[in-house]
Amino acid sequence: MNKLIGLICLTLGVVFLIWGHNVAQAVNSQVKNLFTGEPTDKAMYLYIGGAVLCAVGVFQLVWKRK
Repeated sequence: MNKLIGLICLTLGVVFLIWGHNVAQAVNSQVKNLFTGEPTDKAMYLYIGGAVLCAVGVFQLVWKRK
């Protein structure tokens, strides 16, 4: 069961990272980045959420429980 949860978390993490990259490359995000030098909040939330989910997924897949 833990392996299944880990695989789901890892998959969702990768999807969130790709989605965050697509949001960051959107025209309105590029314009905001041009003027403020910062990516949009939505892109950052997706990057952070994706990284956390990937870490949890890898931890679930690698960690051996008794």
